[in-house]
Amino acid sequence: MRKRRGNGEGSIYQRADGRWCATYSVGYAPNGRRRRQTLFGDCKQGVQDQLSGARSKMLEGAVAEPTKVRLSTFLERWLEDAARPTVRATTHDSYRSVIDNHITPRIGGVMLTKLSPIHVQSLYSDMERDGKSPRLRQLTHAVLRRALKQALRWGLVIRNVCDAVDPPRVAKTEVAALSAEQVQTLLQTAEGDRLYALFVLAIGTGMRMGEIFALQWRNVDLKNARLHVRHTLMELKGKLTLTEPKTDKSRRRIDLPQSAVEALRAHRLKLIAQGFEESPWVFCNSTGGPLRRSHFHFDEFKPLLKRAKLPDMRFHDLRHTSASLLLAAGVHPKVVQERLGHSQIGITLDTYSHVLPTMGIEAASKLDALLRVSTRQLNHAVTDA
Repeated sequence: MRKRRGNGEGSIYQRADGRWCATYSVGYAPNGRRRRQTLFGDCKQGVQDQLSGARSKMLEGAVAEPTKVRLSTFLERWLEDAARPTVRATTHDSYRSVIDNHITPRIGGVMLTKLSPIHVQSLYSDMERDGKSPRLRQLTHAVLRRALKQALRWGLVIRNVCDAVDPPRVAKTEVAALSAEQVQTLLQTAEGDRLYALFVLAIGTGMRMGEIFALQWRNVDLKNARLHVRHTLMELKGKLTLTEPKTDKSRRRIDLPQSAVEALRAHRLKLIAQGFEESPWVFCNSTGGPLRRSHFHFDEFKPLLKRAKLPDMRFHDLRHTSASLLLAAGVHPKVVQERLGHSQIGITLDTYSHVLPTMGIEAASKLDALLRVSTRQLNHAVTDA
């Protein structure tokens, strides 16, 4: 057979005899094996139409006859009807990956109304035996629990069986962050690099990678030393998309340290000299377009760490570095929360709890000084009396 697939068409192909075929999944058997059906037609468009109709009927069955619907079929409907309109594209993509690669192959053949806590617990146990990470197992639990919560709202089940299962636990690990000395080493090594200002900005503001890549000059006010985070740049399946920030709090104004202002001014002059004056992006590639995560990661960031002889880390750890340095310097956690764009201050406090003990010691020392002054004043008052 000679397969001729288009993007997003699934397994549509033309046979050697000229007929077109479309193969699609109709769920999984209780033993985990995938079940497929094949449609035939004289032309490609014909089998595409048949495939669309078959998928629609399959999804309609998830509501029409819940007792005859397998978990895999319900999850497909949930992904398209409930999840897709309410979550970011990257989140939907991660849901799809978890369902297709972990939930459906193991328990997708179970009837939705017959799904029990033991099925779910066995799913997590199987994943652990297969060497899947605690974080992935925790994400699997979160996705399945959210989907079954929707099934409960739709009246397809009488309870959410995930609530009767102990969720996988992830050991809390301390975030990786550079020390003040390591920051100096990193920036000194990056001096002269094309994207030197990007590293200064990352540490000086704690912005996420997508926020930095999406930053445009119209949102930067160097005169007043501030910028506005209005977008994030996402890369999904090779396509770049400018989207809204992660949360409402992520849309924020950030006051810039003077070092960042100076670095951005010098960076702007270099761009103009290189002929990129008309490019809207603060940080662009060699042709004036937006940066890509994969290219930046392997071509810029990792080589810089190696040249600076610093521990291997993620770019996101520069965000942790920014927050840790601010908190260690005594900046109020509320201010740090607003600079990072966390939706709640609890996230900031939980994430950087390793820095807070030093703040507690400092607070105790200041309080002790106040108490000593008060005690001396009281003693003087008693003596005078």
